[in-house]
Parts: sequence; C-alpha cells; structure tokens
Amino acid sequence: MTSLIYPRSLIVILVLGIALGFSFTDLRVTTWQSLLVLFEGMETSWFGVIGKTWGVVFAFVEAFHLLGLSLLGGSVLVSDGRLLGLWFTDHSNDTLQAQTHKVFVVGLLLSVATGLFMACSVAIKIYYLEVFWYKMLALLTGVLFVYGIKRPMIASKVVESNPLITKLVAVSSIMTWFTVAACGRWIGFSG
Repeated sequence: MTSLIYPRSLIVILVLGIALGFSFTDLRVTTWQSLLVLFEGMETSWFGVIGKTWGVVFAFVEAFHLLGLSLLGGSVLVSDGRLLGLWFTDHSNDTLQAQTHKVFVVGLLLSVATGLFMACSVAIKIYYLEVFWYKMLALLTGVLFVYGIKRPMIASKVVESNPLITKLVAVSSIMTWFTVAACGRWIGFSG
C-alpha cells in the first residue's frame, strides 16, 4: 500500500505540470477567449439575474459561502496541525483525519456551490480578473493535492513511517489552501 503514494504523487505533479505548461502557450489565450461566451451565459442565467437583482439573496448565499470556507479552512488546520504534531496529539491520527476529511468535503462542496452562484452574479467582472484564474488554479491544485497525495499518504500509513514526508505534506497543504483563500480574498479588492 505504501508504494501507491508515489504513482499518485507523480500523476498529480504531471497534471499540475501540464496545467503550468498550458499557461505559457497560445492555447491558454484561445481557451480563455472562448470561455467568454460561457461567462456571459452565467451572468444572464437565473442565478446571475437573482444575484444581481436581489442583494439580500446574494448576501445570504455569501454567508453560507463563508461558512463553507470556515469549515474547509478549519478542517485543513486541524488535520495538518495534527500531522505536524502541533495539537490533538492525544487523539488517534486515523480517527482525526477521517473526521476532518468529512468536514473538509462538506466545506468544499458548500464553498463550490455557493461560489458558483456568486460567480454568476459578477461573471464578466471575474472573467477579466487574473486573480480569479489564479484562485481556480490554486483550488484545482488543492483538490488534486488532497485526493492525489495527502489522502493516499494517510491511508498508506506513511504518517507513522516517515515523519519528515508527513510534515512536508502538511505544510504544503496549508500553503496551498492559504493561497486559495488569499486569492479569493483578493478578488474582493480587485475591479
């Protein structure tokens, strides 16, 4: 089971490498330009019209978005803090990781669902914001990291056998999700 972490890690690194390579080609610009039609459609969809027309609905959805972000961020900090040995060391690592992952999934789903609604309200604005695309890349990186590296590492019991790798993965996870949060917050300051 321990050997499964390496092929999955290589696949995640390969996918991220392809995404990074894609960002330096003309294909990126062509793809970005073709997405304008999708973003225009998002803004004129029911969600876009409701979000722009009724501010109270947007604020209500945004509150749930922040709740989802809190669940996601809290689960990352608790999970990775445990991997770093900072807190909850008196609890079983397997149990804590399983429980925090359930909270992570709920937070992620809530954040993505509410984020889509909010994006529909300002789709054209965020289409032209570079920081939005950085956030989407960081979000993709975070999800791939959790399911392609961190979860398999925890399942393969690398945590007990290699504390250095465990700590590096925990720090990488915190940095990745901090980048998602920082880019998301920067969207509010842009435009």
